[in-house]
Amino acid sequence: MNTAAAQVSFIPAEELVRESLVAFTRGHPDLKYVFFGGKGGVGKTVMAGAAALWYARQGRKTLLASTNPVHSLSALLGQNVFGAERQVAGVPGFYAYEIDTADTIKRSKDEIREKIRWFLKYADIPTESDAFVETATMNPSFEESAMFENMINIMFEDKYEVYVFDTAPTANARRLLGMSKVYSLWVEKMMESRKEAQAMRLALSFRKRQEKDPLMDYLVSFRGRIGQANRLLTDASRTAFYFVTLPEALPIAVIRRFIGWFHDFGIPVGGVVVNGVIDPGVLSASTSEFVLNRVMMQQEYLGQIRELFPDVRAVIPLFETEVQGLGMLERVAEVLFR
Repeated sequence: MNTAAAQVSFIPAEELVRESLVAFTRGHPDLKYVFFGGKGGVGKTVMAGAAALWYARQGRKTLLASTNPVHSLSALLGQNVFGAERQVAGVPGFYAYEIDTADTIKRSKDEIREKIRWFLKYADIPTESDAFVETATMNPSFEESAMFENMINIMFEDKYEVYVFDTAPTANARRLLGMSKVYSLWVEKMMESRKEAQAMRLALSFRKRQEKDPLMDYLVSFRGRIGQANRLLTDASRTAFYFVTLPEALPIAVIRRFIGWFHDFGIPVGGVVVNGVIDPGVLSASTSEFVLNRVMMQQEYLGQIRELFPDVRAVIPLFETEVQGLGMLERVAEVLFR
């Protein structure tokens, strides 16, 4: 080993992992909705793919779905899974689905257009709906709300025993999963306003009798749907969100900040997965200074991870080749659920 490296105190993976992912999973036998998130480029898709493969290997019908607009599931699996749920060739019970973001947004806009037209007609408001539609769909979080609707549709269909979601980089994932809380607040406010409008309409009416209100019926139905989504996403026995990081400053800072925000939303955090760790055992007297510096840098950040995150579930090595195809995914799954 290089002389400089010999002076470094290396941190064994077992010192970071206080409860492994496989032990955590066995302790949560009803876990059904599993999310992987983190900063871009840390390996979220690989971890989600490996986890879904592992669940399928346990004999559980599993769907691996990507809510990330920048998809890479098809490239990871070496099979086209874009736009529809497809069986992954070679693994019974393993299905994958890259959600078509553009199609999802278009369908959501069409649905909103229909709802607004219907509301304007019901309320006898003589105006075109286009301006209302533009206002409703131009806000910055519209894409997340459309993807959220798609995601809960998939969950509510309840066709699989396990759902593993490869989410967008964490800021988007936070907005995506936080939509249930935002929607809950919005629908409660809408219902409150609608009740006031109904009371005023009744007071001004000569007939003084309650009439059927389709808008209120819709709001009640929508509240039930969002309430169900919120219950699923905040149920620690059925849902877990794992954060993936590299032993580097920026990914660590990102997940440290976002773990706090996820706690605020009440979304159960399953733990942290550390990816891309170079095995110090590969060091030798001939190791290049470049590799040596990378290893020593990683060891420093692994020390920070040990201090900051008591819930590290797995430490994944940097493999000698990129993770692509089921063969490599099997290797990752073996380490992830060791």
